[in-house]
Amino acid sequence: MSDSFRTLLLLRHAKSDYPPGVADHERPLAPRGIREAALAGDWLRAHAPAVDAVLCSTAKRTRETLERTRIDAPVEFVDRLYESTPGTVIDEINRVASRFDGDVSTLLVIGHEPTMSALSLGLATEEGSNDAAADRILAKYPTSAIAVLRTGQSWDRLTLNSAALVDFHVPR
Repeated sequence: MSDSFRTLLLLRHAKSDYPPGVADHERPLAPRGIREAALAGDWLRAHAPAVDAVLCSTAKRTRETLERTRIDAPVEFVDRLYESTPGTVIDEINRVASRFDGDVSTLLVIGHEPTMSALSLGLATEEGSNDAAADRILAKYPTSAIAVLRTGQSWDRLTLNSAALVDFHVPR
């Protein structure tokens, strides 16, 4: 463990639309999603440490979610985050130091369900995590929801059961 903590923010994309004939990867945000992505950005700026870097799925709805949050940080769009597993996302997080210049204390990952809920709960240590937040994630990880985790591990050493689940917020 290091002396400094890192914050991991796991944001599920905002509510998407289902236009006829549009492939899943290219689905845009719905009007509700546009509004809620902005609310997610407002909440992040007010309640979370400043975001140093972003890993974002290449799906249109995740890219539009990021745009609407107005988070100003270096971004890597990662194909592997679309239709991923928790292990794949951890693998991408483990590579953060090679993707971004400088120290990344707060990382935002924008992805999809069911990966975001499984990842949030899989990373969370039993001791030190917010049980009420875990129960809410177990019940549902809605669009635009944000899990906040804190770890003493460097990003390259992040594994399952290595972070405390601090908070879970659903901007509405």
